[in-house]
Amino acid sequence: MEQEQQAATQKPTSSTPPPSSYTLFLTIMSKRRTWVFLFVLVYAILLSSSWNSLKSILSWYQRQAQPSSSGWPALYASVLLGAVFGVLSMIAALAVAVPATLVTWITIVVLLAFFGKPKRTLVLEGRKITREIAGFVFKILLKEGNLVAAVCAVLGYFALVRKNSGESLSD
Repeated sequence: MEQEQQAATQKPTSSTPPPSSYTLFLTIMSKRRTWVFLFVLVYAILLSSSWNSLKSILSWYQRQAQPSSSGWPALYASVLLGAVFGVLSMIAALAVAVPATLVTWITIVVLLAFFGKPKRTLVLEGRKITREIAGFVFKILLKEGNLVAAVCAVLGYFALVRKNSGESLSD
């Protein structure tokens, strides 16, 4: 009887191992250099695409801007340049904010667990905290992105107008 109970409580030894592709994927993704490579790759793609959009905005401005034209093409180009830089700054800030936010969230939930909160209350508090932290981070990212976009748009406008007026004086 005792042997039957031990046999019933023991795990079977003939469990199927995970597929080799899965273990290879886990091994690769557990390396720090893999994450660094992915981080650098994503930023390289972002910079490449933003560089291409900046070049296309400036080439559009070159085609539109005439020495005797109004400042509207410079205004349009500077707003687009500001938007590109604003979005890039928001993405860069998000890459820094996500790990810090996760550490903050984990710390708060663990502290609540240490203070003896029941599991059901802990889950509800965790959801509430998650909403609050995400909303706070989103507001900050929007403020910073808008600030960078506005500064880049103003600087871009003055640079483009100055460049356009400099070209008209040299003609």
